[in-house]
Amino acid sequence: MGHPPLEFSDCYEDSPDFRERLKCYELELERTSKFLKDVIKDGNSVINAIKGYSVAVQKFSQTLGVFQFDFIGDSLTDDEMNIAESFQEFAGLLQEVEDDRMMLVQNACDLLIKPLEKFRKEQIGVTKERRKKFEKESEKYYTQLDKHLHLSAKKKETQLQEADELLDKERRNFYESSVEYVYQIQQVQDRKKFDVVEPVLAFLHSILTLNNLTVEMTQDFMPYKQELQLSLQNTRNHFESTREEIEELMKRMTHPTQIGKMHSQPVIEGYLYSQEKWALGVSWVKYYCKYHKDSKLFVMVPAEPKPATKQGPTELKLKSCFRRKTESIDKRFCFDIETYERNTPVTLQAVSEANRKLWMEAMYGKEPIYHSPIHKQAEMELNEVGFKFVRKCINFVETKGKVTRKFQYTPCVFALYKCPGDVDFHSIDWDIKTITSAMKFYLRSLAEPLMTYGLNRDLILAAKSDNLDDRLGAIHCLTYKLPGKNREMLSLLIQHLVNVCGNSGDNLMTPSNMGVIFGPTLMRAKEETVAAMLDIKFQNIVVEILIEDYTKIFCSAPDESSTAPPMPPPRITPRKRQPITIAKRPLRICLAVNCGQLQNTESNYLPLV
Repeated sequence: MGHPPLEFSDCYEDSPDFRERLKCYELELERTSKFLKDVIKDGNSVINAIKGYSVAVQKFSQTLGVFQFDFIGDSLTDDEMNIAESFQEFAGLLQEVEDDRMMLVQNACDLLIKPLEKFRKEQIGVTKERRKKFEKESEKYYTQLDKHLHLSAKKKETQLQEADELLDKERRNFYESSVEYVYQIQQVQDRKKFDVVEPVLAFLHSILTLNNLTVEMTQDFMPYKQELQLSLQNTRNHFESTREEIEELMKRMTHPTQIGKMHSQPVIEGYLYSQEKWALGVSWVKYYCKYHKDSKLFVMVPAEPKPATKQGPTELKLKSCFRRKTESIDKRFCFDIETYERNTPVTLQAVSEANRKLWMEAMYGKEPIYHSPIHKQAEMELNEVGFKFVRKCINFVETKGKVTRKFQYTPCVFALYKCPGDVDFHSIDWDIKTITSAMKFYLRSLAEPLMTYGLNRDLILAAKSDNLDDRLGAIHCLTYKLPGKNREMLSLLIQHLVNVCGNSGDNLMTPSNMGVIFGPTLMRAKEETVAAMLDIKFQNIVVEILIEDYTKIFCSAPDESSTAPPMPPPRITPRKRQPITIAKRPLRICLAVNCGQLQNTESNYLPLV
């Protein structure tokens, strides 16, 4: 298994488990940094040592061969598998051509050294700077928090307000630095898949072409190079689409109102201070606490366990919760809980007034919080008006001409979906980008994704399957589990995309590109998390399969004896090593299809769309 994703919501809790997972990312970052240093060092050896060229290349190939890509999530796409194996492929090829090398690649510095140094400086360097900022803000916040919690409630109101404002400022700075650091360190993990491989690929190609290699060896390398470039481009496209979604999620998570939403979660957790009475006085002990609403189970884990004793978690069953009045205790933000296990109430101190209210609301205390309703974007319906609108969009696009390379959203779209069924596309000189954006916006705004929340997880699992036939079969079966209207609309849209891809030589719209464009539109998880965003690349693969195998999926129902969708293995299985000259996935040309005229597909190409 790879590293579990770091959720932005974990930054607010700052639990010990979150810190441990963050440490794993930091160790991986150091490992990558050391690896890049080795690659740069070895590359310079190749450039500067013509006499020792053979030895330098041997060491370089060994360095590449031992490195294994780490990844986020539980599975890899086919393209990521190609990228993950790329260094091993490079190393094997270098071993074969080592004796034939006689010249030094003159431009190797620009191809290899500078991009890797740029990556280390702009990506790893920036990540380390954000780590320093995060550690600094963390120390400042918890130092200020400790001081804040020791303030007497008898202080003047103005002094208490100033203290509250100062703590709130430090808390915001800490949360902001934490979210930025989590975002940056995960981005580096993903970016290195192509930002590190591409310079090495370019450097390797220069060696092969400029070092007087035989024509046969160069021809052997080209198919793999082209396939790897395709994998890199596909992975980059998936990364860009995922990055945009994650950035939007990050912005939402950093909004102050997001903290207030946490009370609706089934489990509330965070740091609390418990009043513990001893024979010689009273002390306040810091715990990391979790409260499970369904079971009313309250778990307290010591945040600073004593070295000489083994302190495990304390589990208590909640009876009731009530606020402590300020005049009854010389601490702020306090509340009591009654439990079945203890005869006396447990007095707890939250880290702020807002935090106390969250805990009390979760425990159904005496101070409920009323939140203002959250404005939601208007939802579209999948009805006859929607079908009419989509058909008009498709007819307009397929009759007017070529589709541009990118779908752009323009202000004119708002005029389309107010009365979509009555729009006359011929009354105004509409731009194709506007029409395609309007159709995409309509599908994106449905109350439920076209491929439904219920089937989203099964479709993702099917796309993760190692076996291509099982992958297709599972998606075929799942497509026929969609409601009738959803499948009808999906078939209408996918047939249009097949026709568009049939002219990919002119409009550059391949099934892979269409998957990137329509994957997040047709599929999405009900809960928006980083883990769900990382599965967008598999949503794109589902749409790509629907386009490439439209005839099989939509023109014939699956066999009743078809098995359930296969569960993918927890990690990619080793594949038998194939010669580097064999392309693992040849490019395919998608033809325009029509279920009613399957016998004459070769003569039924639509105009360039």
